[in-house]
Amino acid sequence: MPQFGSHVSVAGGLHRGIERALEVGCDCLQVFTKNNNRWAAKPLEEAAVDAWRKAFQASDLKHPIAHASYLINLAAPDDKLFAKSVDALVDELQRATRLGLEGVVVHPGAYTTSCEADGLKRIVDGATEVLQRLAGPDAVDRAELPADAPGCRLLLENTAGQGSCLGHSVDHLAELVQQISSQVDGLGGRPAADQLGVCLDTCHAFAAGVDWNDPDALVAYRTRLQDELPVGSVRALHLNDSKKPLGSRVDRHEHIGRGAIGEAGFVRILTDEFFAEIPGYLETEKGVDEASGNDWDVVNLSVLRRLAAA
Repeated sequence: MPQFGSHVSVAGGLHRGIERALEVGCDCLQVFTKNNNRWAAKPLEEAAVDAWRKAFQASDLKHPIAHASYLINLAAPDDKLFAKSVDALVDELQRATRLGLEGVVVHPGAYTTSCEADGLKRIVDGATEVLQRLAGPDAVDRAELPADAPGCRLLLENTAGQGSCLGHSVDHLAELVQQISSQVDGLGGRPAADQLGVCLDTCHAFAAGVDWNDPDALVAYRTRLQDELPVGSVRALHLNDSKKPLGSRVDRHEHIGRGAIGEAGFVRILTDEFFAEIPGYLETEKGVDEASGNDWDVVNLSVLRRLAAA
């Protein structure tokens, strides 16, 4: 059975995210390690890091990851915003490394007033700088970490292709991963594959034109990912249905099976030999399902497990 989890709140302390993940029945979890709509963040206190580590080690949870701030834009043509984004992403990865997380998911960026080619180059330059700094002057002291702490990867997330957002095609993802990898391989004694990866969002892919309900389209998409990305690049799935139709280029998440992808589409994703091996994280609306009285995460996780067993 695949590993399923959710993005959970850490209100009241990072360790509360672990408690909430366990309450709704997660196998894995995603968190924000800071306010996602602000640039500034207080440094992580050692007590908060210790509380997280102890709570995680006492749980059966696996594959903890974080999502970076939505303000970060590595494709920004504005030099000040670009530099601010690089600094913020370095901080995000430092925080995640201290917590022992496996990855930090970031939207590649939007080129805004420039062009696609310039935007992609900007992302390559920005991500390369981030990883170089983390292997050098901004490296987290490994002596401060548990002996079994994993290296934290930067995970580029595919997008819906809204506006000038980049990363909506396999071409984009492959170009970014290949070019960044060529510049960071071996940094800090780590191969590029241990520093960089991809997170795939089912809603974003659908909005960008991947028809999960067409078996041939799914196989074609999976084949391109396997052929054009380094082996093992896809480290996480964001499991979200879509409020908007196929190819809409609009990112609007819906509860599993209740959107345009539908249950049949998720059966194909969750039973595919490639996607079934990757941990999946819900990013669906929080709250309570009025019909059942259950927490929406409980409902969606139950649906995922039922569909995966179909």
